[in-house]
Order: sequence, then structure tokens, then C-alpha cells
Amino acid sequence: MPPNDRMDTTPDITAPERSRSALLARGVALEYFTIGYNAFEGVVAILAGVLAGSVALVGFGLDSVIEIAAGMTLLWRLRRETQIGADISEAEHSSLERRALLIIGVTFFALSAYIAIEAGYMLVTGGGAEESTVGIILAVASLVIMPALAFLKQRTARGLNSHALAADAMETWVCSYLSLILLAGLGLNAAFGWGWADPLAALAMLPLVIKEGWEAFEEGREE
Repeated sequence: MPPNDRMDTTPDITAPERSRSALLARGVALEYFTIGYNAFEGVVAILAGVLAGSVALVGFGLDSVIEIAAGMTLLWRLRRETQIGADISEAEHSSLERRALLIIGVTFFALSAYIAIEAGYMLVTGGGAEESTVGIILAVASLVIMPALAFLKQRTARGLNSHALAADAMETWVCSYLSLILLAGLGLNAAFGWGWADPLAALAMLPLVIKEGWEAFEEGREE
């Protein structure tokens, strides 16, 4: 499970202004990487999922699309502060945070709706997924990349006192969690032919996704 320290974003008030500029630059670079990697991951996952008839794999690909939306939101938020510079006011900072958090909350809810509808349909109709070697390889790759990316985002969020970036880091942790569930579902299907494990694996994603979406949305309203 991802470390739940999203609210621990106390800034280092002794850090010089140049350190904040460096943190903003790091945050921008992390979001560019997030967008690029998830674009690749999303295309591969969706194509492989359609070919294999895997709702969990297609859902994983759509999660990558949603991660791109979240990454673009944070990229806008960080670049906006970079443009304003040291003159950014507390009100402007709060406004940027609030809008980014609300959008990220919506992306979590969008993913939840897709998983619930598609996985539920497959369970009711008895549909199952075929084996997907590509999906298994992709899940393993994400299990290596996503935790490191989430960790770096969390560290940067604490330095910037950005709850929005911290929420985005949690969404990246969710992507890691989805990778683990996807790997379990596809692995059981490949090893034992348990097609029903695929939609169940997709449904197992829901509690964490809904929880994180609600928390981000509530934080956005309270900022």
C-alpha cells in the first residue's frame, strides 16, 4: 500500500528562494515524464487489452489516460507559479491548489465509474479475458517505475507545500497499486485459466481509487 502522507506537506521555511525554483523545475520535469510515460503505457495497455478482451488491462490503459490529465493539470499549476515567481501571493497559491485538486478529484471519479461499469458487466455476463503476455510485461515495468516516480513527487510536494502535487503523487501510487492488481489478475488467468479473476482484479481497484478521489475533491473545496 502507498504511504499515506499526502497531508504532510509542511515546507522548509529556511530554504532559500533558489531552492523553491529548483523544486518547481523538478516538479515540472516529473510531470513531463509522467505524461510521456503514461502516453506510451496507455496506448500499449489499451491495444493489448482490446486484443485479449481484458477489462482490467483496458482499465489500466484508461488509468494512464487519466494520469495524463492529472499530469497536465499539475504541469499547468507548477508552470503558472514558475511564471509568477517569488511574487506569488498566498491567495494565488491557494487558488492554483484548489483548482488542481478539484480536477484531480474528478479524474479519480472518472476512473472509478469506468471500472465499476465494465468489470461489473463482465462478471454478470460471464465474460473473461484471454492471456496477455504484453499486459504482464507492462504491469511489471510499471511496478518498477511508478513507485519511484510517486516517491519523488511526494518529496517535491513537501518542499513546495503543494497539496495538489501530493494528491497527484497519490494517484501515481494508485497506478502502482493497479499494476500489482493487474499483474495478479493476468497471472492467475495465464496460469490457471481463471478469466473471472480479471474483472475481480479490476473491481479490487475501486476502494482506493474512490477514497483518493474523494479526499482530493474535499481538499479542493476546503482550500
